[in-house]
Amino acid sequence: MIVLVINSGSSSIKYQLFEMDKKEVIAKGLVDKIGMADSSLFNKRMDGDEVKLEGEIIDHQAGIEFVLGVLISEKHGSLESLDEIDAVGHRVVHGGESFHDSALINDHVVDKIVECVSLAPLHNPPNLKGINAIFDLMPNTPQVAVFDTAFHQTMPKSAYMYAIPYSLYKKYGLRKYGFHGTSHQYVSRRACEIIGVDYNTQKIITCHLGNGGSITAIRHGKSVDTSMGLTPVEGMIMGTRSGDLDLGVLTYIMEREELSVKEANTLINKHSGMLGISGVSSDMREIEQASEDGNDRAKLALEMYDYRIIKYIGSYAAAMSGVDMIVFAGGIGENADGVRESICKKLDYLGLDFDTEKNNGLRSREAIISKPDSKVKVLVVPTNEELVIAQETVKVFEKEKEKV
Repeated sequence: MIVLVINSGSSSIKYQLFEMDKKEVIAKGLVDKIGMADSSLFNKRMDGDEVKLEGEIIDHQAGIEFVLGVLISEKHGSLESLDEIDAVGHRVVHGGESFHDSALINDHVVDKIVECVSLAPLHNPPNLKGINAIFDLMPNTPQVAVFDTAFHQTMPKSAYMYAIPYSLYKKYGLRKYGFHGTSHQYVSRRACEIIGVDYNTQKIITCHLGNGGSITAIRHGKSVDTSMGLTPVEGMIMGTRSGDLDLGVLTYIMEREELSVKEANTLINKHSGMLGISGVSSDMREIEQASEDGNDRAKLALEMYDYRIIKYIGSYAAAMSGVDMIVFAGGIGENADGVRESICKKLDYLGLDFDTEKNNGLRSREAIISKPDSKVKVLVVPTNEELVIAQETVKVFEKEKEKV
């Protein structure tokens, strides 16, 4: 079975073409700077063939056309015909309370995704553009929506509710939803496979650490709490997002600086986090270098970053009455050995015996970085959200076939 996975952003489209019988990627690529003069498509086949096509790509429809064209092109293609694609899986960021699982896309599902636009105004609209483009270009090919929020729909009400008037929850759906669900799902399952334990018996804390980041508590295969909330701002300190913040601080700033709601939203999303504290960058590598060069604000930013993660791990261990496994993923989690060491060295009270030697220099590959006798196992597992989307697409596709 061949599945095309599409992840549509505001000005980009990431894609991967999978042969699911072998769980192999056939081709993958990126359409970048959609709507700009220097837009381009980069495609790479797994046999090593690469091509970059430059030209004006005015919208997502044109971007998808470019993708489908290169996939069946004589010189750089991987397929003879688009009819070989059995299904298309889409990453959809927000499914609200409507979706507890992935769903076959039809008019009803599209309407529900549209309803969630107010909850994810930067993400759901481009996700919908990708879906509509496939409807226009491949109308007979089944499409599946895989929601970032779906994995977290198992959280208990006591974990996802906010202490605001209940009427506002009922009226607007204001609650914690969480994000990065496909990543947390993949790395937690994969970690159990590596260790050789039953996923449904473990208490796992997954740390998806990147420019945006979140931490999730997974008990016996189900998400029971996660650090991001109604929006991706809540939780740990991120590249440009503030993370957890006293609301009184925000209202104080708005009053003193005479900020509009839009300007305040920009402040906590674009100008805060590691960038705001360090004044150097939102890139962890540049902040670490500045800290080594003696920049006190960069050093403070790193200390605050680690401290927030340590607090979340400790609180989730308490919430689950223990933890068996901690998993690091994402660009920082997979590559920043110094961050991993700084965090894990402060978790010895949990029975975690960290292996500094195994951790040092580890980049973007699977590994156990705790010692064999450690009560809590620590792993690095590079995330593979596209594979999860492809697997979910196959699962939904097969279920629909059984109904026929």
